[in-house]
Amino acid sequence: MKSSKKDILKKFKKYRISAIIRTNHIQIASDAMKAAVSGGFKIIEFTLNTPGSLELIRSFSLRHNDLLVGAGTVLTLKELKNSIDAGAQFIVSPICDPELIALANDMNVVCIPGTYTATEMEEAYRLGADFVKLFPAPANIEQYVKALLGPLPHLKIFPTAGVNLDNMLDILRAGASGLGFTDSLFKGEDLTNRNYNVIELRAKKIINRLSTL
Repeated sequence: MKSSKKDILKKFKKYRISAIIRTNHIQIASDAMKAAVSGGFKIIEFTLNTPGSLELIRSFSLRHNDLLVGAGTVLTLKELKNSIDAGAQFIVSPICDPELIALANDMNVVCIPGTYTATEMEEAYRLGADFVKLFPAPANIEQYVKALLGPLPHLKIFPTAGVNLDNMLDILRAGASGLGFTDSLFKGEDLTNRNYNVIELRAKKIINRLSTL
């Protein structure tokens, strides 16, 4: 049974962190994400420029009822529709496109557009975005998030690039609504060498660190 948007947002609030993978090989993407899930991640995202991404979204959605599975790097209305048809429960984009946000709302799925400045974030919020993805992330993510939330406390900021085990708690304490782990979870050398056990252990460390907040 498909979860409602309200239930998905509740799970985002509960779990707070997502695993985001981008590779050039479908099997590596699948095995690496299985390792992250085994390590404890409940929110996962496959970028659409990963080969077989829609197949992966469909597969993980069908096999794991307890996971939130989303599509990343969504740039067009067609990609958004295809992602939802494949089972994506949330949509992430590196850009803020009013048409994407409107369609996501019409289709009742969670939408996280890419933003950087206060103006972009506020525009996305007014257009109906559920979260605003901070992308690309600045060097001092926690300071930037805190500065933004001073005058704009209603924003739900979700940094991705630049988030790691060492700064994750500082960013959340600064007021971020969630975090996306990319290269700091799926390190290139581990993907190349198929070191999935290392990815699983890294995921467990991240989950354990989150539990101390």
